[in-house]
Amino acid sequence: MSHHLISRRQMLAGTAAAGAVGLTGLPARAEVNWKKYSGTTLEVILAKGPRGDNLQKYIKEFTELTGIKVESEQIPEQQQRQKCVIELSSGKPSFDVVHLSYHVQKRQFEKGGWLADMSGYLKDPSLTPPDLVESDFSAAGLQYARNDKGQMFSLPWSVDYFILYYNKELFQKKGVEVPKTLEEMAVAAEKLTDPKEGIYGFVGRGLRNANMAMWTNFYLNFGGEFLDAKGNILTDGPEAVEATKLYQRLLTKSAPPGVAGFNWMESMASFTQGRSAMWIDADGWAPPLEDPAASRVVGKVGYTLVPAGPKGKFSSTYGDGIGIAAASKNKEAAYLLCQWVVSRGQGARLLQAGGGVPFRNSIVDDAEVAKGVKTKEWLQSVIDSAKISKLGLPAIIPVAEFRDIVGAALTATLSGADPATELKKAHEQFRPILERSEKA
Repeated sequence: MSHHLISRRQMLAGTAAAGAVGLTGLPARAEVNWKKYSGTTLEVILAKGPRGDNLQKYIKEFTELTGIKVESEQIPEQQQRQKCVIELSSGKPSFDVVHLSYHVQKRQFEKGGWLADMSGYLKDPSLTPPDLVESDFSAAGLQYARNDKGQMFSLPWSVDYFILYYNKELFQKKGVEVPKTLEEMAVAAEKLTDPKEGIYGFVGRGLRNANMAMWTNFYLNFGGEFLDAKGNILTDGPEAVEATKLYQRLLTKSAPPGVAGFNWMESMASFTQGRSAMWIDADGWAPPLEDPAASRVVGKVGYTLVPAGPKGKFSSTYGDGIGIAAASKNKEAAYLLCQWVVSRGQGARLLQAGGGVPFRNSIVDDAEVAKGVKTKEWLQSVIDSAKISKLGLPAIIPVAEFRDIVGAALTATLSGADPATELKKAHEQFRPILERSEKA
């Protein structure tokens, strides 16, 4: 997509003085001393994706504004997470600013004390423009960014709601209606599947660990909760079994061969090639789907809510933040970068590109920003998803182990294993890990 309506001049003005017409609507205030750390060099580690692309594309503007040079690298998600843990736990990270995945790293980073407290910076007018206030972040963003004491150890950057992508052309050919419920979706997927033509009704994450992000949409909509009042994990109960039966049905009856090894990338490839009629995944994939150089379904994609289940209608929600390494020697300079990353100008660009949804309400609710979003249907799907959002993973320290173990159980069902048996085995393995972690 190439529909950014915010000019570079507007961006600089909006960031520096918080006074760009149409972006902030607030009077100019120039207390921020942008040049205070001119000459500083910052190192940034990013997870590869649209957010990192957005930062790197416009980072020259930040350097022009502040005189701060930024060196950044984008690394595939799993490797980036591993690298962050290794370096932060060493106490000598090679980076000042870190892109973190809240749904995986929040508790781990808090327990390690690896991030600098931003609470004071946010209240300092020499570092923070007047339009950047905590109350502008959504409740989910604040829930992610704050610790139990209300301190902010990162700034909420971008939220991922899971949505349903569907191929309008394939639906029209078969005379199939867009599903409103999970059961309707399974039936529709079977009608749309035609292996002789290489067409499949549904595609999604079958790969261990990665599959948890999609499965939890089913789990929540079957009425599932992750933890009880005492912090015990609950994802092997009847709601989980029913959600897993649906997962198994979709991916064994209506998905492409080899789906047990699919993450989002392989799923997206099948969808963009017009081989799969439906795909449930995070909301940030509109740019590649609508890119004529990478997709055969440009202009044919529908965007809508994840269908409702028998006991709920939720969109699994995940999120990313931007934080400062506690060991950084350039914390205030790093903070200037962090608040620029979540600025209204940068957030508007991210939204307008369809690459993600800012946590800041003032951006998502801005009619002027919305005018710059080319795919209105996509925008409406994320606005509607925000109203039914629910955290997609439990807030526990060993969330990676949770994803690995339960995710492996889900993948096993794609080879015919019984959902109830596999979930029970997985939780017998995981519960001691959770108990040790919480007691440590």
